[in-house]
Amino acid sequence: MQDRFETFTVLINKISRSIRRIKNQEMAQYNLRSIHVSCLYYIYSLEDPTATELCEHCQEDKATVSRALDYLEANDFILRENAAKRYKRPLVLTELGAEAGKRIADKIDGVLDRIELTEEERADFYRSLSVISRALEHICNNSKE
Repeated sequence: MQDRFETFTVLINKISRSIRRIKNQEMAQYNLRSIHVSCLYYIYSLEDPTATELCEHCQEDKATVSRALDYLEANDFILRENAAKRYKRPLVLTELGAEAGKRIADKIDGVLDRIELTEEERADFYRSLSVISRALEHICNNSKE
């Protein structure tokens, strides 16, 4: 039982740490952090998302995304179109933001291509991760009772 726990947690932590390192290495020239990379990737990949949609895609809380967007806007990566509520404004990339977004998307594609899994193995892996994620969320939500 202990081996299962150690293997699971160590591997998940190693994967997470590697992803963070790849994000940070790639974006050092832009002076961006991991959350900025995620935001730029989704703004680049989606069509004019709002901050609310970005929270859903990044799986980050509103405050974290809001701080990231403020930074990206202040550093000329994004523009926010006029709208009644700030979180409902479409997010638009500037030229610098589009350049960074393309670089991020290309890096992600390159990294995923280097992971040698068949499409079937990849589908099984993602399905397993989804099962684990849902189970852990359920456990977290029910541990308060």
